Amino acid sequence: MTHSRAQRLALTLYAYAFLDDCVLLYPVYALLFTDTGLSVGQISSLFALWSATGVLLEVPSGAWADAVSRRLLLWLGPLLTAAGFTLWVLHPAYWSFALGFVLWGTRGALASGALEALIHDELDRLGAADRYPRLMGRARAAGLLGVMTATALAGPVLGAGGYPAVGAASVLACLLTAAVATGFTEHRPPAAERAEGWSETLRSGVATVRADHRVRAAVLLVPAVSAIWGALDEYTPLLVRETGVPDETAPFFLLLIWAGATAGGLLAGPCARLASGGLATVLAAGALCLAVGATAGTPAALSLIALSFGAFQLTTVLADARLQQRLDDTTRATVTSLAGLGTDLTTIAVYGTYAALTTVGTHHALAFTALATPYLLISALLWRRPTRR
Repeated sequence: MTHSRAQRLALTLYAYAFLDDCVLLYPVYALLFTDTGLSVGQISSLFALWSATGVLLEVPSGAWADAVSRRLLLWLGPLLTAAGFTLWVLHPAYWSFALGFVLWGTRGALASGALEALIHDELDRLGAADRYPRLMGRARAAGLLGVMTATALAGPVLGAGGYPAVGAASVLACLLTAAVATGFTEHRPPAAERAEGWSETLRSGVATVRADHRVRAAVLLVPAVSAIWGALDEYTPLLVRETGVPDETAPFFLLLIWAGATAGGLLAGPCARLASGGLATVLAAGALCLAVGATAGTPAALSLIALSFGAFQLTTVLADARLQQRLDDTTRATVTSLAGLGTDLTTIAVYGTYAALTTVGTHHALAFTALATPYLLISALLWRRPTRR
């Protein structure tokens, strides 16, 4: 019975992750903005608004998940995104795009922390907490499969029905994601029976991070390993183009890179027992592959970029698993959201650094190579100051 319940939870998680990223608007929304007449400055301001929304709501939403219901937030979030995408297609204008990004940023904040907390606690209740890295690694792989599916379908759907068809398919994916979220189990006492409210939960989560150095180290490790490569992922099409690959074949090389990241997620289960030294080795190997692959500047060397992204995906999942091991049920989502906030802020810093590097050197390979360096430093710190699992 326990095995069947754990399997049902896993299947629900995989379906949720796949549908959440199988949104056909993702590959073409920049085209929608341009075709509507927005300038580059206006589009950049939308991205800034999107990021700012996530940063502001990341930690409060985590505390809300701990104080109220994690499943509720996982159900509500996709509905907000569906409303935003509907606005984009029915009333394409700067104001509707801005409101849609606020809703999208809110949705991301609601899920961050809540999903990890719900999955870990439900597995722990079933006596299967050791399966957490494997499930979350496979969930990340399912999400990447959703991205690849959306990328493959976006062009034909756009050609057949234009932006309304792409928007309708995206809204449908969000509604299906919300429907799947209702299948998550959550065995926690009702909010009225829990002693702490939202503000008390937030204070408790912050106090936990301040008081326990092991939790603090785990919180810092999450953005340290996830933010840089997560930001670089946005620039991989430009790196691919710089190697001389024609635009019409570039998607195949991007699929190669995404396949590497997918493999990294799938390896999280078998590698779940890696200690700090193992994580350090994987990070260092990923950094070297990233630097060499970018510096080579050839299409064949993009396979090294794929290997590096696989290494970084693996360490991202394992860093999250390490954090979950150090938390208890009462503030799990809150503390996980603090790590998410660190990731958001670090990602914004990486965007700025990347822009500065490409302004100075004009080559994307230089920026990729330079941003591999922090991973070597993080690897050295993990070797120098090992932490217990």
